Order: sequence, then structure tokens, then C-alpha cells
Amino acid sequence: MTSHPLRQVIEACDKAISAKDYDALMVHYAEDAALVVKPGMTVQGKEAIRKAFIAIADYFQGQLVVEQGEMQVIEGAGNALVIMETRLRFPGGDGASVEITRRATYVFRQEDNGRWLCTIDNSYGTELLG
Repeated sequence: MTSHPLRQVIEACDKAISAKDYDALMVHYAEDAALVVKPGMTVQGKEAIRKAFIAIADYFQGQLVVEQGEMQVIEGAGNALVIMETRLRFPGGDGASVEITRRATYVFRQEDNGRWLCTIDNSYGTELLG
């Protein structure tokens, strides 16, 4: 089975986040996209999302590595719901590497030219429920 084209899009985003290449990252977001920065804090719009990713990188001292695991895509009406394992790796307070796996949810919209753009980026997934 071939992987869904969104896997390549998300992997490109992960590489851009890890490399702090925000120009490459923003190509994959819709102008009016929303990003869950942390539970209780959401930003909207590409400029706010860019600033949030810069602040996140600063928080992790530029050492955040993002990768993806299992992925399910549900498509309908020109949109796709992506449910995916997001793996985060960063240095902990004691210098040891910390690894966290989240069950993220993303929403993408397919443009007329076939490109997929992220409209909702929620790496916390259902953790937002409490």
C-alpha cells in the first residue's frame, strides 16, 4: 500500500521544524490556519503560527526534533482529518534526551491545484479534553 501524499507533507513540515526553516514550513499552511501552541492557547494566521514556532524552538533551545509514527487519513469534501502519532525529542533538564509521543490531529484542505494545506494543527490531539 502506498502512503498517503499527506505523509510526505507532514514529514516535510517535521524536517522544517527540526531545522528551524520557517519559510519551508509556512508553505504548507493556509493563510487562515490555526495552531494549538499548548492546551488553552491557539494562534491563527500564518504570521502568528511562524512566531509561535520560533518561540517553541527557543523554548527547547533549538533542539526539538519532530517525527511521525502511525497515521490514519480520513478524506471528505476536499478536506482530510489526519490522526497521527507525533514523536517529540528534546533535551531534558538533566541533559538526558526526553521523548514524548502524542496522538495528534491535523486538518488539511486540498486546493484546486491538488496541493494540501494545513488548516488546523493540533499536536495535542484529544489531550485537549483534559
